[in-house]
Amino acid sequence: MFSRSRVFRALCSIALLVPAAPVFHAQTGASSPVPPFVVAGLGRGTVALDGPWQFHTGDDAAWAGPDFDDSHWGQIEVSKPWGSQGHWAYAGRAWYRLHIEIKDEPDGPAEVALYVPITSCTYQVYWNGRLIGSTDDMPGQSSESFPAAAVFKLGKPERGVLAFRAYSPPLDSISTGDGQGLIAVPRVGNPEAIRDLAARERSAVVRSRLLTVLQILTYAQLFLLAAVVWLRNRNQKLLFWMSAFLLSAAFWSSQDPILFPWTQTNGLASFMTGGTPHSFEDIALWYVLLYLLDLDRYPQLVRWTRILAWITLLSAILDTVVFYMPSIDAHALLFQILDAVFTAGFSVPEIFPLVLIAFAFRNRMDPSRRLVAIAAFLSDMYFVVAHTAEQGERYTRWTLSNAMTQRLFSVDGVNVSMPDILSLILVCAIVYAVYRYMVELGQRQNALQREFQNARELQQVLIPESLPEIPGFSLTSAYKPALEVGGDFFQIISQADGSTVIVLGDVSGKGLKAAMAVSLIVGMVRALASMIPDPGKLLAEINHRLEGRLQGGFATALALRLDASGQCALACAGHLPPFINDRELELPGALPLGLTAGVSYETVSLQLHLADRVALFTDGLLEARSETGELYGFDRIRTLFTAGPTAQQAAQSAVAFGQDDDITVLILTRLEIVEEPATQIAAPIPARDAI
Repeated sequence: MFSRSRVFRALCSIALLVPAAPVFHAQTGASSPVPPFVVAGLGRGTVALDGPWQFHTGDDAAWAGPDFDDSHWGQIEVSKPWGSQGHWAYAGRAWYRLHIEIKDEPDGPAEVALYVPITSCTYQVYWNGRLIGSTDDMPGQSSESFPAAAVFKLGKPERGVLAFRAYSPPLDSISTGDGQGLIAVPRVGNPEAIRDLAARERSAVVRSRLLTVLQILTYAQLFLLAAVVWLRNRNQKLLFWMSAFLLSAAFWSSQDPILFPWTQTNGLASFMTGGTPHSFEDIALWYVLLYLLDLDRYPQLVRWTRILAWITLLSAILDTVVFYMPSIDAHALLFQILDAVFTAGFSVPEIFPLVLIAFAFRNRMDPSRRLVAIAAFLSDMYFVVAHTAEQGERYTRWTLSNAMTQRLFSVDGVNVSMPDILSLILVCAIVYAVYRYMVELGQRQNALQREFQNARELQQVLIPESLPEIPGFSLTSAYKPALEVGGDFFQIISQADGSTVIVLGDVSGKGLKAAMAVSLIVGMVRALASMIPDPGKLLAEINHRLEGRLQGGFATALALRLDASGQCALACAGHLPPFINDRELELPGALPLGLTAGVSYETVSLQLHLADRVALFTDGLLEARSETGELYGFDRIRTLFTAGPTAQQAAQSAVAFGQDDDITVLILTRLEIVEEPATQIAAPIPARDAI
């Protein structure tokens, strides 16, 4: 005998089999009307429209109408995308329809509203054939877009058909194939309750992404700080690329359509927030590593960094342009091929930081830079693996990328993922390393400043603070270095017989090296002037002693010997001849000092008469250059000295024209014997206690 339980189970099995055929028939082609989804007892609350919706791929404007017979359509759940419900990898237009009967009850609202959560498609919403709202319909937008949640007014409670005309563009290289369409259940209800629901969900979503907001604010603040420091020191390439990295990181982090819906709107905003900011972030990171890890001394690395940067940037821009091709649906295969090619163009170079890091570990690094290398390696390797895993995911069906980028844990509703952690670690490591770099740079600059301070004090030897009186002459002098210290020099040395030796010259180059060469020459001049009275022989002896000691440089010089009667003997070693009143004195040519040994220099004698003016100057006066590139030139010098200026006036005229080199001017004027000699000097005096 059969037990009662066995009989009961058998009857249940038969009962389950009997309605199977009608249900299948209703989903595949039944002509009976689709029963409405009844919304009753609404009051001041909301109701989820979670019943099965009628669904059909394709597009027809008639499908929005309330009288259209959709009973032969298939059914689908709106809580899941259509790709996971029998329409895998489908892209294009599709329609959702739900027959609804909203009861008009005494305690119910006078009007009802519709709340549509975040979706993975763009759409238009129709109520009883009337368009009541839409997202921005962009046929060229990536299928990875997520339009923000929205609220729409339905009007008074009534019976009708709610229809969604959805659109998903052709799938790109990272689309899974099962993520298109509506992905959450819409709700209807009292408008106030709907708005409150939308606000609560928005608040919860924003709260879950507070770490992203924190990242954006951190990147933005650090960018402003780095940019200000770079603007004050524009020769620091590391600071420039640090600013670029932080700015592009802030842009990339802001591409969260849930937090910032404007990134999914039409036009320039959507274009500028495509993949290009992330590619520029990659490029900026390469250059940060290049300069921070002292790899810019390898020309091949610098060259490859530049090449890969251009390839990456152009590929990212072209890939973004592909998404805005006209008639993208009609050329889906072309779109997918171009997307794959350009994606490879900026994806493959993403392994380049690993090359830079490998080079860096071959060298000795301080702990802060080693930390950057390790953090960059971990962050880049993690991203490369995740990004590679999501390429072609709809064919491989790998889920590694999702696992690597999903939430690890939440802290009071704030989601934290591994990419967030690695990104923050990398930024903190870079900021710390740049801070250490700037501290070290400041220390080096302070040391260099002390060296320049010593050089400025040395300048007191090269260009004396006070000048001796020259019997029978008045003297004015001016010295204006192009840098803090220069390569011009002059010495005025009184002799035991009442005569005066003057040596003026110019060492090739500028800065500290030139100043050290000048100190060597000045020491020789002061040691030899009293022993060798003849200017030509004096220059010859200095040239002999300088052989091989100027490291490939040289020095030009003029040497004069004056006595109170106006007798003058002078010799030239490749220097500009002096002016006597308004004419240039002709002197025999000769090689500069320090080029070769055994050079002789001819001494020329002349008599200076009362009121004669002798102007000695370096080539910084002749080669002063205006903003248009015009040289001061001999014509202006002749006009200048014809006017009888002081040395200070002559030098200032060239400085006003456009100083390009050290400028030194000495002007001697022959006096009556009874007149008191006078000297005047204009030269920068170093502050001894300034550092």
